[in-house]
Amino acid sequence: MTDTAEKASVTKSSVIKLNDNFVLTNGQTIKNRLFKSAMSEQLGTKNHEPQPGIATLYGRWAKGGIGLAMTGNVMIDRTALGEPKNIVLDDQSDLQKFKQWAEAGKQNNAHIWVQLNHPGKQIPSFLCDQPVAPSAISLGRGLDKGFNTPRELTESEILSIINKFAISAKLSQQAGFSGVQIHGAHGYLISQFLSSRHNQRTDKWGGSLENRMRFVLSVYQAIRLQVGPIFPVGIKLNSADFMKGGFTEEESMQVVQALSDAGIDLIEISGGTYESPSMMGAKDKKETVKQSTIKREAYFLDYMEKVRKLVATPLVVTGGFRSGSAMNEALQTSATDFVGLARTMAIDPEFPNKLLADNSHSMPLAVPTTGKPVLDRMASVGLVWYEHQMWRIAKGKNSKPNLSALGVVFKTLLSAGLFAFKKRRA
Repeated sequence: MTDTAEKASVTKSSVIKLNDNFVLTNGQTIKNRLFKSAMSEQLGTKNHEPQPGIATLYGRWAKGGIGLAMTGNVMIDRTALGEPKNIVLDDQSDLQKFKQWAEAGKQNNAHIWVQLNHPGKQIPSFLCDQPVAPSAISLGRGLDKGFNTPRELTESEILSIINKFAISAKLSQQAGFSGVQIHGAHGYLISQFLSSRHNQRTDKWGGSLENRMRFVLSVYQAIRLQVGPIFPVGIKLNSADFMKGGFTEEESMQVVQALSDAGIDLIEISGGTYESPSMMGAKDKKETVKQSTIKREAYFLDYMEKVRKLVATPLVVTGGFRSGSAMNEALQTSATDFVGLARTMAIDPEFPNKLLADNSHSMPLAVPTTGKPVLDRMASVGLVWYEHQMWRIAKGKNSKPNLSALGVVFKTLLSAGLFAFKKRRA
């Protein structure tokens, strides 16, 4: 275990519970163990500023009892968007709008961190003719039809992107957010650098794992120089990308150790890429989730138990949790310090308060469907249905658990045209 990680302090208790607080190494206290993981809100303006409704959305979540909320991915470069309505935070941004967002998200003693991201080659072709990536390798499994083959980054471009991460982190701090998270998962740029499948460079940024992790470590170090030693900096990292020749579980653990040694404040574990979307609940279309995973409700908890033996850096596991009993059980294993929530928050902003009031509270989620599997896939119903729930909350309305999936498809088509039926993101 690292000296830095060992400084993390936990409320003294024989049994860790969801309502126990947690003190980060920098002294910031998170009031409970509930963590809202990032979901893409698609609430950016045409100039990629935050829409006013995003403050309403995060204000609801803050009042709903969440301890720490992570924003949806905020892009560091307005020429590299993962989705049409992404929010961008750079030198051209109106910082006052971000300040309003941060202030709303900090109500009720909650914390709100900005998730910073660069999509690399994972940019839909209708948004970019030629994306950039560690190597000029297209996405596989037929995705090359919706995503153009990238151009290999030059050394100077790599250094420029590292600096953009640092600038966005500094602006997040100035806007009043509680911290930042580096998005290093789900097949985006940092994930691409880590994967030997996607990173086949022969310079210092590719080849060995030591070289492939140089980019993410450089991003962290550049951010740290900009924000100072106290401001929290976390990362979302894949446990593996579940692709042949890709980022493995063993490599992931080595990266976790390196980041822990470097002083990262919080590590959230997820998994998969757009090519193999394990963050959605299964490693592959042909594979099923293990029964033990279903019972525990956590997709990556087995991996977390292995990581906990290596580092004491605060950990978050996200994916699959639906009941208070499973969340408390996960905390009691000491494999994780926080429980990540996502879609349940889009359906019920009060879900954290209900969990804290009743350990047996649960909220099973039905899979939204139009009744036509082909249409579901074409329109990405599993994504846009939850976006529409967040848009309702952003407008000051309540979410609608019985919202018609078919109605969502038609509304999306009317607002986005044929682009609604194009692949957008992981």
